[in-house]
Amino acid sequence: MSMPQLFHDFPELSSLSREDLEELISDPAFFHATFHSLPAVKALLHAQTELGMANESIAKRNLALQDHVYRLRAETQDAFSEAKALQVRQKEVEREQRELYQRYSPSFLLLRLRHSTTAQDDLSESLASSFVRSQPLQPGDVVDEFIRQFKDLRKTYHKRKIWSEQWAADKVAWRDD
Repeated sequence: MSMPQLFHDFPELSSLSREDLEELISDPAFFHATFHSLPAVKALLHAQTELGMANESIAKRNLALQDHVYRLRAETQDAFSEAKALQVRQKEVEREQRELYQRYSPSFLLLRLRHSTTAQDDLSESLASSFVRSQPLQPGDVVDEFIRQFKDLRKTYHKRKIWSEQWAADKVAWRDD
């Protein structure tokens, strides 16, 4: 770098003599003193100091907020864990609900009606068979009681049979409410 170029880039050095410039190159203490007295370097050091202080201020503020942030993080984690547990519980409740609703679906109710109709028929036939196998001459009260019971059982059987036939003929409508 030639002298005019040096003075052009660093006009502050133009006031120094050739001997001072040679001493500037050879003496590190003089170089540092001269270097740090340059306005551009002073401005850079001042800017660096301000940035350092701003950084320190931000760090102090972050440290002051640290406990609050950790507390919020823990609360958020707890809320997230609770939400996950509630999602699992919701799936369980929905499964239980489907199982409960299954018991009241039209197809299941028809199946239950048919089974209960068959069971009612078996029960009335069993009562009749046991009455026939019992003693041939029974008092009137026993016969009257048998007739009443048999009549009630058959009435229930026929009601269920009629409901089943109505259902098979699509004359039964199910409300969803």
